[in-house]
Amino acid sequence: MGFAPPLEDTAGDILSKAQRGLKLDDAALRERSGVSVDVIQPLRAGEGADEAALGAVAEALGLHAGALLAIASGRYVPAAIPEIEGLRAFNSPFDDMTVNSYLVWDPESREAAIFDTGADGQPMLDAASDLGLSVKAIFLTHTHTDHIFDLDRLVEKSGAHAWTGDREPLAGAESFAAGREFNIGGLRVETRLTSGHSNGGITYVIGGLSRPVAVVGDAVFAGSMGGGMVSYNEALRSNRSEILSLPDNTVICPGHGPLTTVGEQKISNPFFA
Repeated sequence: MGFAPPLEDTAGDILSKAQRGLKLDDAALRERSGVSVDVIQPLRAGEGADEAALGAVAEALGLHAGALLAIASGRYVPAAIPEIEGLRAFNSPFDDMTVNSYLVWDPESREAAIFDTGADGQPMLDAASDLGLSVKAIFLTHTHTDHIFDLDRLVEKSGAHAWTGDREPLAGAESFAAGREFNIGGLRVETRLTSGHSNGGITYVIGGLSRPVAVVGDAVFAGSMGGGMVSYNEALRSNRSEILSLPDNTVICPGHGPLTTVGEQKISNPFFA
């Protein structure tokens, strides 16, 4: 799709997320893994090259060692996603990172929706105009600042109605309970609660395009997942039950990093492989 931002997380980032999520200090991780603190700390900082130690620490944290080693060595590269009519991905800089947002439309009716705003929603508005689309809705996966930064301007310029999950109410957006379904023209949008990274994260599962699409926010990334800022265990559980239960060919549209698929993450993601 001509959309290829780098992986969101390094192997060290993944180790850090798992260790924080399990609430283990370095001494406890040493006891679990048999790896000294002097080795653990460089691994977590992304400076260690000891594959045996990395594998031992991964297993102690409940991570798939082979998948983590593939990321650490650069062997894991997400498979390219062929262009899907009705889906376009956008990436904008925000502080020291970049954030994704998505334009989805029904190719027949030309009705469209925006999923998250990114730091700058103007390219989505420009694309909608170029494609002759009518933006009817803006759906938020969660209310962390990088995902809602341009909401007011997008609402003003598009006239679209904004929606957010009811666990994360937001001024200027109407709340809904997970499980509600929406339509974008002839497309069906199912909503699933994927909490853990945030209190009320929503995954939007879109049917009616050439293959199923899931806009997941920061629930799952290619090769990683959002930190369990609210509950690490809940993030693991909801990601497995609500995202990785979808058909393997489902395209995962994450809040950061490249697109991927359910099938690929079931094999290549250290948290779930």
